[in-house]
Amino acid sequence: MFESLYANALAIALVVAYVLALLSAARAILHTRTAQGSMAWVLFLLLLPPLAVPLYWVFGRTKFYGYVHRRQQVTDRARKQLSAIKALDGFLEAPPGQQHALHSLAGRLGAGGFVRGNSLHLLVDGEATFEAMLERIAGAERFVLIQFYIFRDDGIGRRFHAALVERARAGVTVCFLYDEVGSTLTSAFLAELAAAGVRCHQFNPGRKGSRFQINFRNHRKIIVVDGSTAFVGGLNVGDDYLGRYPKIGRWRDTHLRIDGPGATQAQIAFFKDWYWATDELPKAEFAIAACDQGDARVLVWHTGPADPQPECLMFWLELINGASRRLWIANPYFVPPEAIAQALRLAVLRGVEVRLLVPGRNDSAMVAWASCVHLAELAACGAKVYRWSDGFMHQKVCLVDDDLAMIGTANLDNRSIFINFEVTALSDDPGLVRELDAMLDRDFQASRQVDAREFREAGYWNRLACRTANLFAPML
Repeated sequence: MFESLYANALAIALVVAYVLALLSAARAILHTRTAQGSMAWVLFLLLLPPLAVPLYWVFGRTKFYGYVHRRQQVTDRARKQLSAIKALDGFLEAPPGQQHALHSLAGRLGAGGFVRGNSLHLLVDGEATFEAMLERIAGAERFVLIQFYIFRDDGIGRRFHAALVERARAGVTVCFLYDEVGSTLTSAFLAELAAAGVRCHQFNPGRKGSRFQINFRNHRKIIVVDGSTAFVGGLNVGDDYLGRYPKIGRWRDTHLRIDGPGATQAQIAFFKDWYWATDELPKAEFAIAACDQGDARVLVWHTGPADPQPECLMFWLELINGASRRLWIANPYFVPPEAIAQALRLAVLRGVEVRLLVPGRNDSAMVAWASCVHLAELAACGAKVYRWSDGFMHQKVCLVDDDLAMIGTANLDNRSIFINFEVTALSDDPGLVRELDAMLDRDFQASRQVDAREFREAGYWNRLACRTANLFAPML
């Protein structure tokens, strides 16, 4: 009897699994970005439905639907309640030359464009970055908006904790937003902040009723102080970003301080994420004014899975296709979508000097193996590939010709391009371009150039592991 009941239950479960698999396969055909991706999911769903169905609903989705509607809500409310945001349009200024196209693209996609009147400061590695952040937070008079993917309760995390507590107790509005998965903060840590008056919330993609949205992570790193200063770049808050983890060693990273109207663009990004997390806007009015110390143009472009168009992909393609002399890229997770990989190969073949700096040792074996496939193809075309050997290289920067510097949070992988919420600062300021040129030149000199032959002569099992890992590129 029990055997019969078990058999019947198993049969019912299999029927349900296959029905769900068929429905999921139909959805994959309708919504997956590429035909290859659709085919892969359909085969997986039909061959192994009990395993494939839950994996598809977590990892197969590429559009964060709940955020789309709420992004429009916060935009409408900001325009109605904070009319000062309209003053930002008065600072819009298109760069000359090739970057004019990037400015126009940003405008058409709703990202605004380059704004003038900024002072920009390049921050190299953790010590310089964290000291600049903490100093500016200590001088906050009205508000501090702080958002990180990873925020640790360790030495540097406690310094930020103390700084936020001190400002909150002084009557400054402090809003702290952290990613639900990236940051694992204790209730005691958060309770101490809340007791001082700091408003703490996690960015939880599943909070609006769909736990299947946990694959969408908020990878942004943003600090905005008094509406006049913003920090964006690759560094999270943790002692490992100061090179204090012996197994990692030196942590090589880059950040950017922006003083001026560009800070408002970062503030808008924070507002949208905060509204998702809390259903309200922060009490932090915009303060749009040119900086007395500089007149640089900058565009702070926030992208994510709620964008109507794949904006991160589009600005990367515009940036690569616009290069005429050189394209220097430093990025730790190099598993680019096919469109970007093809654009880079085309840049090499039309005579652009393409240099790629990646970690010598990656903290993800799957990414390290998969990236070899793309690095080998680019090296075979004539790109120069360098591996950082002094610890871990985590910066996400790009230099185009002598015209454009880019510093942000986005990795060159499918996750950052299509799935994560990211923020990137772009500027044609000659001073910043020169600084980034010198910084990257030092980085290349401190790295080991990888000959194309090294990729070709890799052993059979190594090449098989790399190709196998690359099959999972859409999820990396």
